[in-house]
Amino acid sequence: MKAIKARIPRCIVRGSKMGVCDNSGAKIAYLISIKGSKTVKGRFPSAGVGDLVTVSIIKGDKSVRKQVMSAIVVRQSKEYRRLDGNRIKFNDNAVIICKDEKGNPKGTSFKGPIAKEATERWPAVSKLAKIIV
Repeated sequence: MKAIKARIPRCIVRGSKMGVCDNSGAKIAYLISIKGSKTVKGRFPSAGVGDLVTVSIIKGDKSVRKQVMSAIVVRQSKEYRRLDGNRIKFNDNAVIICKDEKGNPKGTSFKGPIAKEATERWPAVSKLAKIIV
């Protein structure tokens, strides 16, 4: 996992429901925790683009429902600024389900655009991404 060059605002809090944009069988994921998050006592941890999170699958195929899995956040609704001055904003919050903690995706194709910051941090995601914004 590499560092991200843009300053991403962490706006996806614990308890959020997000869409899954791969063909792993999951449709909607519930955010449980964020890996490597450090906050003050009593504050909910939050995630942004490129973060590794733990999710529970709420809606999808029977084989993946009610299971706890790792995922990578690839889109967020809150806009963020890149170093070149551009501001990037997506219509929804979306994740990709992973097979393991190293960021290898479970699905074989992704629906919709993927943020460049997520592909820089996770090389396995960039190999399968068709649209990188």
